[in-house]
Amino acid sequence: MIQGVRQFRDQYWERGAPGRDTPATLTKQLYQLWLVGLLLKLLGSSWDVSWHFKWLRDDLAPPHLINTVGTVIVVGLTLFHTFTGYGVDKLTLRLMQVGCGIFLVALPIDVINHRINGLDITSWSGSHALLYLGTAVMLAGAIRGWMKYFPNGNMRTFGLVALWFFFLENVWFPNQHQEYGVRALQAYDSGRPEAEPILLQFAADQLGIPVGREAVVNFALPIADWVYPVWGLVAAAIVLVIARRTIEKPWAATAVAGGYVAYRCLIWPMLAGIDFPKSAVPLFLILVGLAIDAAHAAKMPTPAAAVLGSATVTTVGYVGIWFQQEYLWGPPISFSSAAVTAVLLAVLWTAGDMLIHRPEAQLLASRLKLS
Repeated sequence: MIQGVRQFRDQYWERGAPGRDTPATLTKQLYQLWLVGLLLKLLGSSWDVSWHFKWLRDDLAPPHLINTVGTVIVVGLTLFHTFTGYGVDKLTLRLMQVGCGIFLVALPIDVINHRINGLDITSWSGSHALLYLGTAVMLAGAIRGWMKYFPNGNMRTFGLVALWFFFLENVWFPNQHQEYGVRALQAYDSGRPEAEPILLQFAADQLGIPVGREAVVNFALPIADWVYPVWGLVAAAIVLVIARRTIEKPWAATAVAGGYVAYRCLIWPMLAGIDFPKSAVPLFLILVGLAIDAAHAAKMPTPAAAVLGSATVTTVGYVGIWFQQEYLWGPPISFSSAAVTAVLLAVLWTAGDMLIHRPEAQLLASRLKLS
């Protein structure tokens, strides 16, 4: 292995500018490593959110260490791209650099935030938002680089689906607070709390009240009921719309949404098997993916597709959440927020279409396809 590293260093470790010719073999190796790093970040973050509903925070907890290994790989790749110029153009590299920069700045801010504010279990804090933003920007760079440089073939399509899967997971991640919270409260009400006594006591002490249901509600479901559907459906739908158009395959949005739902259906039983808290799973996202693919298959004019697509996504989303509340597990939501969701999604969808159809945007898209 050491000999292989040395050969790689001798062959490719040389200063170069972004956009230089890159051997196809090296391109595949670099971007496949991106998938490995992002996968480790995914596994670490999935365990981390469950961990926080069981134990007090620990900087060196196993989920953090797994996430750190993935981050090291991603940052290392960004440094390699920066020094050698292989596998990136200027914009791709800038996105990777800015994303990694935001993420690395957010890490110490998050640690300081926990030192000052204590538990801060909610996924919706400012320091956590910086982590999501950094991940989203670096993922945008990886997606652009994959589209521009990865050779044609089945692996190209698979990789794009995987990258958009990671993007969707990152966007959806804060909503997991409510998905874990609803089951944490259910477990407490049934007399079998999944959180350790030390966590329950800490949450109660922050409020200055005895351990009880009020303290559990405060750390399990402190977020306003409108946030889950409005953020989840609008953000997820926009991600899936862009994924559908960049992958350019029938039912691509369904594949990305279905992949995420399948992952969530697999990961929580695995975590539960090692005695970590359970979560609700957003099964309705599959319906959202189907609605977006159907809107594209119908080939309607832009405003009509955005309006009808948004109305359909909102309908299947809210009905799906209601169904899960009634028959499975689903977070509490404000159903009156449906109108806001539909209008906001329609506006963003339409605005995105207008930007895409600008002449310069179409020129850029054609260049990406040709390259």
